[in-house]
Amino acid sequence: MRPAVRLAAAAAAGVLAVGGFAPFGLFVLPVLALAVLLWLIDRCNARAAALTGFVFGLGWFLAGVSWVHVSLHQFGGMPIAISLLATFLFCAYLSLFPAFACAIQRRLRPAGWLFAPLFASAWVLTEWLRGTLLTGFPWLASGYAQTVPSPLAGYVPVLGVHGAGWMAALLAGLLAAVVVRRLTLRPALLAAVGVLAGGALLGQVRWTEPVGRTLTVSLLQGNVEQSMKWVPEHLPDSMHAYLDLARAWPADLVVLPETAVPLELDRIDPGWLAELRRTGRDVLMGAITVGRDADGVPHYYNSAVALGQPDARYSKSHLVAFGEFTPPLFAWTLQLLSIPMSDFGRGAPVQPPLALAGEQVAINICYEDVFGEELIAAARDATLLVNVSNTAWFGDSLAQPQHLQIARIRALELGRPMLRATNTGMTAAIGADGRVIAALPPFQRAALRVELSGYHGLTPFMRWGNVPVVLLALLCGTIAMVRRKASR
Repeated sequence: MRPAVRLAAAAAAGVLAVGGFAPFGLFVLPVLALAVLLWLIDRCNARAAALTGFVFGLGWFLAGVSWVHVSLHQFGGMPIAISLLATFLFCAYLSLFPAFACAIQRRLRPAGWLFAPLFASAWVLTEWLRGTLLTGFPWLASGYAQTVPSPLAGYVPVLGVHGAGWMAALLAGLLAAVVVRRLTLRPALLAAVGVLAGGALLGQVRWTEPVGRTLTVSLLQGNVEQSMKWVPEHLPDSMHAYLDLARAWPADLVVLPETAVPLELDRIDPGWLAELRRTGRDVLMGAITVGRDADGVPHYYNSAVALGQPDARYSKSHLVAFGEFTPPLFAWTLQLLSIPMSDFGRGAPVQPPLALAGEQVAINICYEDVFGEELIAAARDATLLVNVSNTAWFGDSLAQPQHLQIARIRALELGRPMLRATNTGMTAAIGADGRVIAALPPFQRAALRVELSGYHGLTPFMRWGNVPVVLLALLCGTIAMVRRKASR
């Protein structure tokens, strides 16, 4: 195959893979796309395979996460040319990881039964690294496509999102192994059936169980335009909107989204807070809080506070680079961006659940729910998970349905219902089985009231985290290296 044709096919396969994620949900497409990628690199040397994987990644990420441009240009005020360049460079960085996986596959040249497991291991190990290095960006990790009804969803409570991704890449490897004649049809088919059947059987196991009581929850979606959110003249309208929604939809627990009122908590009208507090047994609100160090210097935190409980709050720990903090050596970017409150302090890495409406509630804010392992410590003692977000930064893009799908995986991993209160969408209640109980249409001012139970118990993922799948990947890689060395 001519190099230009191979690279064009790789880019097309990368774009095709995006169809496996929300809102499209064709979970088989990432498997087919990875099988095509493996077929394309089968006769390449390591360098050509890396380039092919890089181009696959460009197609994948430019199609799947180009909403970064919306945040930088439309709402961050960055000039369009610089925003497009920054988005391209960001996607190019992400594409280095599939390039690395393809280079490993061709460098070690696995034969026979090791062909598919090595690819699954290289692919998932590089995805895990992508979600870890430089604060991490695990968005569009392969396993996120495997929400219910995919049979691979059964692996999520056991091995997490990367375990489901490993199984998906294994299926792709088995398919490609037959096509490129590394494996005959019968053993490949038996292995694929075993993977799918194992996932389906695990999907029938209930790792956690309801606590036995029910509560009503109202999740408020104010639909305040991002361009108006920080305009002082628009603030009274936003506050009236949330108070009207809370009064119309009282519940045991009322939840407002991230920075629902863009003021420091101690500057918000106490009368308004008191009125809001009366709409629920407990009220949880995203807010900006202020703390001072030993020298009296103030530090601002992106928090969720329980009204009426002075010390009941959660402050965001995993901050977004350039949006909530500026990495060292990048202070010059502040001249290109106009993002309010972009220098937050970090909350403690582990913060206990809050006692709300008779439940123990583990809170995460916006982007934090992308990092499953970081939620385990608080979730162990929690009966509910709550995420408060403001995804208005990304407009009407793929970011919103993709973020809802990520939350579905978190509910499965941790065996707890996940409640999402967002400014513009997707506000939703997700069951402990990862299914959406109810959701609001995006970009509408509304409230979602649901009745549900908290859950307790531990999933295997809560006990082990990503350790088993990372060890499995390293084991397969070690076996492949030993066999490669022996063959020489």
